[in-house]
Amino acid sequence: MTAERPPVRLESAGLRLGGRTLWEGVSLTVPRGEFLVVLGPNGAGKTSLLRVLLGLQRLTQGQVQIDGHPPTRGSAEIGYVPQQRAFDPEVPLRGRDLVAFGFDGHRWGFSPRFRAASAEPVEGMLSLVGASGYADVPIGQLSGGEQQRLRVAQALVGNPRLLLCDEPLLSLDPPSQQAIVQLIADWARRRNATVIFVTHDVNPLRAVASRVLLLAAGRWAVGPVEQVLTTETLSRLYGAPVEVLQVQGRVVVLGAELGGHEPVTALPVRDR
Repeated sequence: MTAERPPVRLESAGLRLGGRTLWEGVSLTVPRGEFLVVLGPNGAGKTSLLRVLLGLQRLTQGQVQIDGHPPTRGSAEIGYVPQQRAFDPEVPLRGRDLVAFGFDGHRWGFSPRFRAASAEPVEGMLSLVGASGYADVPIGQLSGGEQQRLRVAQALVGNPRLLLCDEPLLSLDPPSQQAIVQLIADWARRRNATVIFVTHDVNPLRAVASRVLLLAAGRWAVGPVEQVLTTETLSRLYGAPVEVLQVQGRVVVLGAELGGHEPVTALPVRDR
């Protein structure tokens, strides 16, 4: 990626799947070094947005660029942390093997030559994420937090400039959530890398989020956390009364049933 071009740019972008508009008219520039948090309910199109950026899903309308070019599958410049899914305890794959799979970006499996070439960066990344102590344990025997540290290491070992995270905090306890968030934020700060982090809950990410992109009921809004996560903005997004409270430093959203609304015109963007 070149410094002159933003890592991600969406222009009047829209996506329609299964006869339903997930979002439309999204115009958004994500600059180098930003930590963008993507929020929204199930079915709002958060994962689909990541698939668009990964080159796995085509837009219905508008344009998307990664570093000034259309997205391509298998880009070594992009790291990807998938949703948390448990491994079978009987799978013999070790933690270090999982990390090594990410060394060249998207080529799964490795030869002895590949293993030797990848040994140094893999060991360094295992140390960085605090996983050296269980790197040789079968991955299915590790806790959810330990497995997710290894998934993060796999995504980072190729030194991507853009990191996409798809709800990596699901099923993790609060200490594990904070550890994963801080690990990614510290890495991104050192690398001046860009992070797009999909989640249901903004609270573990409030300290590191540059901006929030909220997708809901076909509408969208983007801006600083304190401007987007407000009673007025969420009520307009969902088309229903919603109340946003600050309770002991946490954002709490109260409201009516928020599903089932038809897509409508997007909210104006506060882009920077």
